Amino acid sequence: MTIKPSFYLALALCFFALNPIKAQSGLESSEALITRTVPQHRSSFTTESIAPENGKDVFEVESKGGKIVLRGSNGVSIASALYHYLTEYAHCQVTWNGTNLNLPKVLPVVPAKVRKVTPYEYRYYLNYCTFNYSMSWWDWQRWEKEIDWMALHGLNMPLAITGEEYTWYLLYKEMGFSDEDLKGFFTGPAYFGWFWMGNMDSWGGPLPVSWMKSHFELQKKILGRQRALGMKPVLPAFTGHVPASFAKKFPNAKLKATNWNNGFADTYILDAEDPMFAEIGKRFLIKQTEMLGTDHLYSADTFNENEPPSDDPEFLGRLSARVYDGMKQADPDAIWVMQGWLFYSDRKFWKEAQTEALLKAVPNDKMILLDLATEIEPVWKRTSAFYGKPWIWNMLHNFGGNTNLFGRMDVVAKAPAEALNDPKSGNLKGIGLTMEGIEQNPVMYELMTANIWRNTAIELDQWLPDFVRNRYGNKDVHALKAWDILRKTVYQVPADKYIRDGAESIVQARPTLDSVTRWTNTKLNYHMQDLLPAWDELILAAASSKSSDGYQYDLVDLSRQVLANYALPLQRRFVAAYRQKDLATFKAESTKFIALIEDMDKLLATRKDFLLGPWVADARKWGENNEEKQLYEMNAKDLITLWGDANNPLHEYACRQWSGLLNDFYKPRWQQFFAKATQALGAGTTVDLKAFDKEIREWEWKWVNQRKDYFVNPSGDPVKTAIEMHKKYRKQMIGN
Repeated sequence: MTIKPSFYLALALCFFALNPIKAQSGLESSEALITRTVPQHRSSFTTESIAPENGKDVFEVESKGGKIVLRGSNGVSIASALYHYLTEYAHCQVTWNGTNLNLPKVLPVVPAKVRKVTPYEYRYYLNYCTFNYSMSWWDWQRWEKEIDWMALHGLNMPLAITGEEYTWYLLYKEMGFSDEDLKGFFTGPAYFGWFWMGNMDSWGGPLPVSWMKSHFELQKKILGRQRALGMKPVLPAFTGHVPASFAKKFPNAKLKATNWNNGFADTYILDAEDPMFAEIGKRFLIKQTEMLGTDHLYSADTFNENEPPSDDPEFLGRLSARVYDGMKQADPDAIWVMQGWLFYSDRKFWKEAQTEALLKAVPNDKMILLDLATEIEPVWKRTSAFYGKPWIWNMLHNFGGNTNLFGRMDVVAKAPAEALNDPKSGNLKGIGLTMEGIEQNPVMYELMTANIWRNTAIELDQWLPDFVRNRYGNKDVHALKAWDILRKTVYQVPADKYIRDGAESIVQARPTLDSVTRWTNTKLNYHMQDLLPAWDELILAAASSKSSDGYQYDLVDLSRQVLANYALPLQRRFVAAYRQKDLATFKAESTKFIALIEDMDKLLATRKDFLLGPWVADARKWGENNEEKQLYEMNAKDLITLWGDANNPLHEYACRQWSGLLNDFYKPRWQQFFAKATQALGAGTTVDLKAFDKEIREWEWKWVNQRKDYFVNPSGDPVKTAIEMHKKYRKQMIGN
């Protein structure tokens, strides 16, 4: 007798109902989170479950019987109640970069019961890119911390793709593929995001099976904790991306070669009209559900920065229907969660007819659209709110995990509520964070998540001083002045300028005589001089705030930004001297430029947030032998520098301003350029820029592949070092 796959699916779903991944109950998980967050005060809090309000999450905070009572409709709601208490009454804060949990021995009383209901069913978190630009080397300890942060900030719909490669490995093995067949398919660990989106194969590999197994186990822990807190993780689904060896196994399969045009080989997409498309999609979800369970939310992005073979609306509609059908066959309750990046990045292709056809082919209640960069360009406004589909308002904010002070503070404070209350916003169901990299600009993420439990705009004149007080533990007048300036400079984008994201420093550019390169954009959203008074004021706040973790981070970050900006006028001076064939001035100005890089490295060495060492060391920790350790180190260093091989056009896309990277990568590049230029000027000639470019690419590739340890712990006093830099450079910057 043949047993149909549907039998196995039913069995898998029943298995999940019996909890395939062991997890704590909602209250137990909430209480454990409280213990991890405020261990000294655990006994001061009690938790209770309450029902949702009209299907929406709710929390309450109340003082009763000498305790702080936290009530919520699930673990996320109870954690949000805790964070509301910590921020509104205890004046504390928990961020990636600086935490203040200095609670008094006797906790403040809540004068009257607080009740908050979120207007958003979905509070989405993460982007495929985040899993690499920030999370490539995370272990369970770091993931546990992040899941706590998600819950405290009210997020309940995280993308969950860790360990996905192991499920595919098992499925392809069942289909008859050998390890050799798959060797050219899976990328290295730092490139999974683009692998799963079908942009690339094999780069940074071959991927050891040990990695797949260890990260599958990690994924089980991640999902167990997220579900225990009441989150509904979004798991991956089949997009059509298959191994190149697929053609040999299945010669009659309809495959299309496609290329991302970023320096990598073709990848292969299985035509959605091929019967194997739906079959593979179904088999993958059945296997994934058997091993990991499901919350019926699936992410699939078939055309991430890859155009379909036809712009015929009828073709696009059929394609979309078949992608969904592969999900539906495995899970009748499947909901397709689609990143709307394609409508932003390739608007020339995705005109109204094409977009509407792609979306309308799937039932409205079976698809959710992520307006991925709503704060930059609200795609919902030019797609009739995604033609009736439920959609989520997202802040993308950061690209490549780059290091810069930047944000659209006014937009993030107002636009979500404006959309929520706009009758044209259609089926707006959620709010979310879709940054490519985290652990930067914490103010923007505190601000964005402050929208979750409200339906009105945030008044920044009140919110920002409260943020500073919670962060530094005081109301220092200089700190408040500094942040007011920051709000009007780095955290504001003029309406008459199109600036997508924050600027990099010319220090990070492959040596050049130009003031900007493709992925080292030095264009600021403010005047360089206008930021300096914020530096002055934050320096003055040291007297009252120097012991604050958040203050130390902010002072280093602002000092870093000012020095990074100052590199551009210094570069223009040595470029002018070079063009004027003034050797003496060229030597003097290039020496100052190198000294600036060294000072930036010294400053950033005082905070672990800005160290290269942990990124490399954490990568190597995952290796089970020297070969694997070397592979992971190469992945770690390549992603943040070359991004691919020596000739890759994406070099510097994910550049960072980190101690260790400045002194060991950026500085030597510029020193080599200065040596060539000095030699040329001395001989009365010019630098052969093409020859130099070839030489420096080869040097960069050697750097990526060399074995080297970097400091994993900070050194020096962050406040004293920032004050030292202010004394040295502040007067020099006048007029620049």
